[in-house]
Amino acid sequence: MSTRSNSSDSSAAQRRRALTISIGVALGVGAIITAFPFIWMISTSFKPQRESTDFPPTILPGQPTFEWYVRLFTELDFGRYLANTVVVVLIGFVGLLLMAMAGYAFAKFDFRGRRWMFFLVLATMMIPIQVTMIPTYLILNGMKLTNTLVGIALPTLVSGFSIFLFRQFMSTIPTEMLEAARLDGAGEFRTFWQIVLPMSGPILAVQVVLTFISGWNSFLWPLIIASDQKLYTLSVGLALLNQQLAVNPGLQMAAASVMVVPILIVFIVFQRYVIQGFALSGLK
Repeated sequence: MSTRSNSSDSSAAQRRRALTISIGVALGVGAIITAFPFIWMISTSFKPQRESTDFPPTILPGQPTFEWYVRLFTELDFGRYLANTVVVVLIGFVGLLLMAMAGYAFAKFDFRGRRWMFFLVLATMMIPIQVTMIPTYLILNGMKLTNTLVGIALPTLVSGFSIFLFRQFMSTIPTEMLEAARLDGAGEFRTFWQIVLPMSGPILAVQVVLTFISGWNSFLWPLIIASDQKLYTLSVGLALLNQQLAVNPGLQMAAASVMVVPILIVFIVFQRYVIQGFALSGLK
């Protein structure tokens, strides 16, 4: 009986090991397939023009060159597009504090109309942004903010989804801790700044990533609100290079790399906090 039991356990362990190896191989192949376009983009951005149009194509550049990156920032004004995009993102980060305050109020304050106001915040998530573009444009035009970086960034300053995430996370903060701070003489702003915000690190990391991606990838709204090409963002500048794709894919891939790589860096830096923030917010 003992011999049969050991043999059965060994066979089950081998099956589990084989299953684990199979799953690992499948995931590895899937990861390679998923990452291949990104690898191709980076590789092509360093290829000379002749090599980038060769057939059959090569994955790695035979003679790497930085020519296309230099051309982007010296001839095609991508330095200005990059600076505009950074300004739009930084203005968007100001909205993080406003949304955190709103989420804190909905989570920890009991005031008349709270449920209906929160319902209206959630209702804004059901409205496509394309529906509100014309009214938003008319409002900003009346405020003389069209064709400005502030006008580009202002509509994305506050998001109903972000307020919802802050509210969900801050609901988990013990109310007793906040009451103890108030009993010690801390005002509401001090309580929020020194207790609530430090404890909300994971959800703040989530919002940093989402806000960065939203501002960095903004395309349609800057194209509508800005008539001056000097105010274009990176995504709009990248679209201007579409006509270069057939004759100069290296230049197009260099511009795409400038667009994509910063997003990957931000996500890699904050990924642990992003996963923790979603888990603690009760989202699946």
